[in-house]
Amino acid sequence: MKQIILGTAGHIDHGKTSLIRALTGIDTDRLKEEKERGITIELGFAHLALPDGRLLGIVDVPGHEKFVKNMVAGATGIDLVALVIAADEGVMPQTREHLEICSLLKIKYGFVVLTKVDMVDSDWLELVREDVTEYLSETFLAEAPLAEVSSVTGEGIPELIELISQMTAKIPERDMGHLFRLPIDRVFTMKGFGTVITGTSISGQIHTGDDVTIYPQGIASKIRGIHVHNQAMEEVHAGLRTAINLQGIEKMMLQRGNVVATKDALRATYMLDVVLDLLPSAPRKLKNRAKVRFHAGTAEIISTLVLLDRDELNPGETCLAQIRMDAPTTVLKGDRYVLRSYSPVRTIGGGQILHPLPGKKKRFQERVLNELKLLEKGEEEEIIEVFVSMGRFQGVGEEELSFLVNMSRKKLTEQLNALKAKRRIIRFDKERGTMIHADFMEKGREELLETLSQYHKAFPLKQGLIKEELRSRMAGPRDPKLFNHLIHQLAKEEALVQEKEVVRLKDHQVTLAQDQEKVREELEEIYANGRLQPPYFKEIKSKFQGNSASEVLGVMVKDGVLLKVKEDLYFHRSAMETLENELVDYLKANGEITTPQFKEMTGASRKYAIPLIEYFDKSQVTVRVGDSRVLRKK
Repeated sequence: MKQIILGTAGHIDHGKTSLIRALTGIDTDRLKEEKERGITIELGFAHLALPDGRLLGIVDVPGHEKFVKNMVAGATGIDLVALVIAADEGVMPQTREHLEICSLLKIKYGFVVLTKVDMVDSDWLELVREDVTEYLSETFLAEAPLAEVSSVTGEGIPELIELISQMTAKIPERDMGHLFRLPIDRVFTMKGFGTVITGTSISGQIHTGDDVTIYPQGIASKIRGIHVHNQAMEEVHAGLRTAINLQGIEKMMLQRGNVVATKDALRATYMLDVVLDLLPSAPRKLKNRAKVRFHAGTAEIISTLVLLDRDELNPGETCLAQIRMDAPTTVLKGDRYVLRSYSPVRTIGGGQILHPLPGKKKRFQERVLNELKLLEKGEEEEIIEVFVSMGRFQGVGEEELSFLVNMSRKKLTEQLNALKAKRRIIRFDKERGTMIHADFMEKGREELLETLSQYHKAFPLKQGLIKEELRSRMAGPRDPKLFNHLIHQLAKEEALVQEKEVVRLKDHQVTLAQDQEKVREELEEIYANGRLQPPYFKEIKSKFQGNSASEVLGVMVKDGVLLKVKEDLYFHRSAMETLENELVDYLKANGEITTPQFKEMTGASRKYAIPLIEYFDKSQVTVRVGDSRVLRKK
């Protein structure tokens, strides 16, 4: 059955609480101070049984200007507003401010109630009607029905109940949302039950026994019990005034402004990207870095407002901004918020959350402003693309993306499949589901190829770069999974070649200059003449100028002219091939060979014989058995 929440709005002492008592028989002023002072301070709650059997949840808000922050908390999640205006006073300051708050929160449906009609004559009542009609003509209540009642005599109450029934029947059922959220407006302890929180469930559904997380603290808990309109329930969904008994939670751990949500579904943040509307009635223009009071859900947080596209915002204007908060909160994209001035305190504006988990933004950056404009007005595919693009080279995981775009995993998967088919986004880490935008994938490719190209120019005699060294040189694609994905794709496209751990451009060939060719000839002669007792490289390096000999030596090893047996010790391939053939023939004839026998075969000293026999072990020609070597079975 469709669930509707009705909220009151209006100036202090205009009869909101009395009206609810006349409608429901419930006194929503529960505090001793409220009884003594005769004013509403905290939020009050009631319910009304409509003629068709539906139960209407009601939130009564305080009208005093000192408690407008409580009114904002109460307005969260309401579907229908009753703007209460006393017939003996007409439109007053909090009438205007409350209506502005409802407008900022995009409450679409409402009606007007003129109360205390028993206290005025017909002529005065007519004047008040005209005044109210004129005032509302430029608001979302311009065409709203108007009821006239007396909570004392009961005049107009039956007609008002019928009006409420008709209006609630026409209000469309709200979007359930893909995850459960309930901003907490009250925390208390019940004997025998423990900690209980109340609030209006604004999306999703939850069941008794479900695990939940309380944000922004990230406290884990479990639903012990659920009550709606004083009735125990097994589940609750969006659009209900709800009381939840939480397991394992102390009252002192929670406060108004916290959010109970589906387990691990949200993220806490100190910053939000928003679109901001400054009310035409705002008393002054808003300057960059102004201190403000940020209201979202039931939270109020002192914040600094950073204007991203201008230095100051005039009343009636709209801009893109970043709100930097003194304490963390958690919201979703598309949530509405209200701003109130720091001092003196009054409502000045509000708007919509664009990014619920942004990094710090620099002002006046065209790319940043274009991204935020797409988040504000783009289609779903465009919005998903923007969030993936904002992930830059780090990418965005599917779970985090679901939170950022405020979309169910099922619907998100459908959109992602379409974007993948268009090659606009690429998943580079299947394990974590991490995706990168095609634009950044292309930038990563270009940077990797350019880095290799520059390296080849600087070191033409080197075959290429060790893969890990290449990754360390990257400014963008440094994530190991993304880097390996790029290497794999570029190798598949034959743009580069990976040989073991060395990466080079496909067309890179080591070519020696004329003076380097001379060094090569000299080195080859030295090692060819040295046969099985060549000099260690450090012994001949000083004969050559600079690093030329080292570089040329590396090329000769890569080309297979020289074989590296151990650090600083190289042999000419022809000598090694001859020795290997002799060794194999010996082992075939004798079965095994000892180190002294091998030393005798080579005619070399021990400092050469030991490295050589170990080289043949490593190259899998021989295998050691005790103190002897035998042929390794292939």
